[in-house]
Amino acid sequence: MSRIAEIAAALAGYDPKALGVDAVQAFLARLAGPAVVTQSERIALRDALGRVLAEDIISPVSVPPHDNSAMDGFAFDGALLPADPSSDASVSLHVVGTALAGAAWRGTLGAGDAVKIMTGAMMPAGLDTVIPQEFCFVEGEQVRFPAKVLRRGDNRRLAGEDLMQGKAALQRGERLSPAALGMVASLGLPMVPVLRRLRVAYFSTGDEILSLGELPREGAVYDSNRYTVFGLLTRLGCEVIDLGLVRDDPAALADTLRRAAREADAIITSGGVSVGEADHTRAVMQQQGDMAFWRVAMRPGRPMAVGLIPKQSEAEGTAVLFGLPGNPVAVMVTFLAFVRPALLRMMGCHAAGCAPPPMLRARSVAAIRKKPGRTEYQRGRVEAVPGSLPEVRIAGNQGSGVLSSMVEANGLVVLHHEQGSVAAGDAVDVMMFDGVV
Repeated sequence: MSRIAEIAAALAGYDPKALGVDAVQAFLARLAGPAVVTQSERIALRDALGRVLAEDIISPVSVPPHDNSAMDGFAFDGALLPADPSSDASVSLHVVGTALAGAAWRGTLGAGDAVKIMTGAMMPAGLDTVIPQEFCFVEGEQVRFPAKVLRRGDNRRLAGEDLMQGKAALQRGERLSPAALGMVASLGLPMVPVLRRLRVAYFSTGDEILSLGELPREGAVYDSNRYTVFGLLTRLGCEVIDLGLVRDDPAALADTLRRAAREADAIITSGGVSVGEADHTRAVMQQQGDMAFWRVAMRPGRPMAVGLIPKQSEAEGTAVLFGLPGNPVAVMVTFLAFVRPALLRMMGCHAAGCAPPPMLRARSVAAIRKKPGRTEYQRGRVEAVPGSLPEVRIAGNQGSGVLSSMVEANGLVVLHHEQGSVAAGDAVDVMMFDGVV
C-alpha cells in the first residue's frame, strides 16, 4: 500500500471528493509530520531571524547577573518598614551615596542608611527594597516617604529572575523571533546552532500564463502566483528555488517535477489540479509520484493535490508536493491554512510552532451570507475599537481571482464548516496576516 493510501485509510470518513479543512490538516500532519531537515550549522545571531534552533540554548549566565533596581529611587533595608502595611507612619532614611548602573557601590552602610540608586544599578549588599523617587521628600542627606506606598522587596529585580545559569533558555525546534534574538544576545552568545533552511521549489503551470516582460495577449494573464509564493516562502525562512513557468507540455512538466524533487524537500505548484481539468498536470503528477487529488469543502481553494515525488534514488527519499489551485487568492488561502503548517513541521519546528496562525475574535460590521457544509475564508479589514472587541468589515470583491481585496485586507474572516450566516454585530474568528503574509 502506498504512503498516501496508508494515511487515507487511517483517517475516519476520508472522502477525497468532499474533504473538510480539519481532515486536510490531519492528513498533512501525517504526510509532512517528520522533520526532514536534520543538518545543522552555526551562524551569526544577526543572520538567525526565522531560523529553527538545532539544539537547546543553555544559559551560560544568569540574567540579570545580580539583584538590581527596577526604578530610580533610594535603596534601603526593607526591615525598616512597619509591620502593619496600612500604617500611616513615615520612614526616614540617611542617604550615604549613589549607585549607578554598570558598577557596584562599595561604600559602608549603617542602620537606617539608604543609597540613591539608578534603574539597573546593582543593589548594595544588605539592601532589598527601592522606594521610587517620586514618593520621596528629600532634604539634604535625609529622605522621607509614607510607609504604606510599598512592601519589602518592591522594585528589586532578582538575579536570574529572567534566566538562571545552566537552565534551557530556548529549546530545539524554536523558530527564532526578534524577542528570541534579544534573549540569546542577553546571554552573550554571538553564534547560534540552527537547522539548515528547508528547500522549496515552486513553479506555475498553464499556457494562458504570461511571464513578466512578455507582451500582453488575448486570453492570457500575468503570473502573479510565483511572486506571491516567493514572498510567502521567503517570509517563512525557506530556501526558495524558482523553477519558473512551465507550459502544458507533458515532457516539460515531468522534467520539471523530477528536477524539483532532486533539488528540494518540498514542491509547490499552482494550477492544473481541478477535477476534470483538460490539461496534462494531473496526469503527469500521477505518473511521477504517489498522489491524492481532493475537492476540499472550502472557499476559495476547492481543488488541491498532495503527494510524494521520488528523488533520484530510494535512499534519498521523496519530496512532498503541494498542488495548489490556480486562482491567486486561493493560492494564498490554501498556503496559509495547509501548506505553511506542513512546511514548519518539515523545517523541524516544535509542535506549538507549527499551528495555523492564531485567530482573533472580532465583531462583524455587516451581515455575511454563508451555508453550512464548508469553511469559508473571506478577506477582511480589522480595526481596533476602544473598550470593545475589534471590528471587522469585508474587504472589497471576494472573487478568488481578485488580489486587490487581499492587499486591502489584514486578515481572513474564517467561517467554520458548520457555521451559517452571520448577522451584523456577531463575533467571528479572524486569521490575522501580521508576520505571516
